[in-house]
Amino acid sequence: MAVLDKDVGLVTKDITAQNTFSDGLYVVGDFNLSISGTFVATVTVQRSFDQGSTWRDVDTFTAPIETAGSDPEPVVVYRAGVKTGEFTSGTVSIRIGR
Repeated sequence: MAVLDKDVGLVTKDITAQNTFSDGLYVVGDFNLSISGTFVATVTVQRSFDQGSTWRDVDTFTAPIETAGSDPEPVVVYRAGVKTGEFTSGTVSIRIGR
């Protein structure tokens, strides 16, 4: 997992195993989150205030969802994925865009 350049506005990731996350995407203000696929897993959305050194859990999902978020912080990084022990089967498709 990497933190993408601040000019990048989209990150995608197909997840088929535990302990797998998308790259980190810088977010300022509004962003979109798409979790799709057929899966048995818990998807955790995380954010970092120190460019990916420390990740903090924001929300979890166990089913596909299309949603939007907003973060007022000037420089924050978001990622989504499946933690160790929280994947059973299928493919989780993650898309975070701004």
